[in-house]
Amino acid sequence: MEAVSTTINGNPDPDRIRTSYVERQNLTMRMMMRRFTRLTNAFSKKLETLKAALALHFASYDFFRIHRTFRVTPAIRPGITDRAWGLDELID
Repeated sequence: MEAVSTTINGNPDPDRIRTSYVERQNLTMRMMMRRFTRLTNAFSKKLETLKAALALHFASYDFFRIHRTFRVTPAIRPGITDRAWGLDELID
């Protein structure tokens, strides 16, 4: 089996392409959501349930959780929001 790099959009510099960001995100998902670990009983039988769990994970990761390296949430850093959200703001 061979991995072939193909440019889909733009003109990326091949020397700067890294998979470490994707791998770190996958690890974070596996550690925060037990349904992605092996031999677990917290799995999704329906695709709809899995999609809802993923949406909640990414909402909490991006809007609620203050990250140690940034000292803010990932949504505050680019200016999407001006403060960390609470659960009531997500529900509204």
